[in-house]
Amino acid sequence: MPPAQVLPFDELAARARTLAAAGPRQLLGIAGAPGAGKSTLAERLVAAVGPTARLVPMDGFHLAQSELVRLGRQERKGAPDTFDVNGFVSVLRRLRRLEPTSVWAPAFRRDLEEPVAGAIEVPPEVRLVVTEGNYLLLRDEPWEEVRTLLHEIWFLDLDAELRLRRLTARHEAYGKSPEQARAWALGSDEANAGLVSGTAGRADLVVRLTEPPPG
Repeated sequence: MPPAQVLPFDELAARARTLAAAGPRQLLGIAGAPGAGKSTLAERLVAAVGPTARLVPMDGFHLAQSELVRLGRQERKGAPDTFDVNGFVSVLRRLRRLEPTSVWAPAFRRDLEEPVAGAIEVPPEVRLVVTEGNYLLLRDEPWEEVRTLLHEIWFLDLDAELRLRRLTARHEAYGKSPEQARAWALGSDEANAGLVSGTAGRADLVVRLTEPPPG
């Protein structure tokens, strides 16, 4: 992985505002391993830019749990082949070309462990769309197109031990026992983290925050 720049959040927020001002609509990606703090950083950036920004997370394109079971992939939920990447690419294309009507995107409900269609509205006046997810920088088809559709991608790095603690706590918070939570964090999540870390060199910026956001 390329060395990370250690930056305060305010500097990243200023960079996001500059990107938004470049118009007509800019797409910013936040990539990183599971538990790095991507969703928290993305939410803070959208809040800092204001009403002309929207968050459209990659997690909304998870396959439904019933489909993961049918395909035999439920134990690998979060791996690249457990997402509707073609649907994600299609929505990014629509967002990039700035359609005259709203684009509706799905959201992922962690309390349900399911995606919910049409949960995020992106109206035409939005000038910055922030998306975050593990696989924004993958070279494998059809993920490769994601990189071409985003104007900038930042890779968020975090100390591995802290990231593992966050992941374990997250899994516990959503119903796993401590043993199950640690096993998942060290198993499926860690395999995905290894894959993601190898893509950092394709980012426009590799960054560690001076004060890491809570996971």
